Amino acid sequence: MSPSSSNDVGELYLQHHSWIVAMLRRRLGNREQALDIAQDTFVKLLRSELPPLLREPRAYLCTVASRLCLQHFRRQALEAAYLDSLALIEPQHQPSEETRLLVLEALDAVGQVLDGLGSRVREIFLLSQLDGLIYPQIAEQLGLTVNVVQKAMLKAYRHCYAAVYQQ
Repeated sequence: MSPSSSNDVGELYLQHHSWIVAMLRRRLGNREQALDIAQDTFVKLLRSELPPLLREPRAYLCTVASRLCLQHFRRQALEAAYLDSLALIEPQHQPSEETRLLVLEALDAVGQVLDGLGSRVREIFLLSQLDGLIYPQIAEQLGLTVNVVQKAMLKAYRHCYAAVYQQ
């Protein structure tokens, strides 16, 4: 895919920037965050390929901005959970600020990959990979057959492989 024409995105920016900022400000309750996500929305459009004809440009912009908002909230929740877990570690064992940022980036990337899975497949994958349950245990816990668990794991592995190696 080739990047969008900067003229097309520039035109969208001129026509809809104020509207998208106002919409995001109502959602987020914060003007600075709204401006940041609006900016990210248009940067994302510059880096992607716009559909040939945008019949409803505001709906399209709203979808892109909403997805960026979800990423923002997920990252905030992830950061809060990580900082809570760090609070339990003795000060001399605390990671450096650089390590903290690297861990947060890695966790965010993993979260984005897992968000691409359906909820059942994600739950099965996490039970296997994080909780260490074997397929029969997962099947019993979720009231599924082992065959369904196997198929879900295959789907999860394929999804993760594609996310990592076929970008």
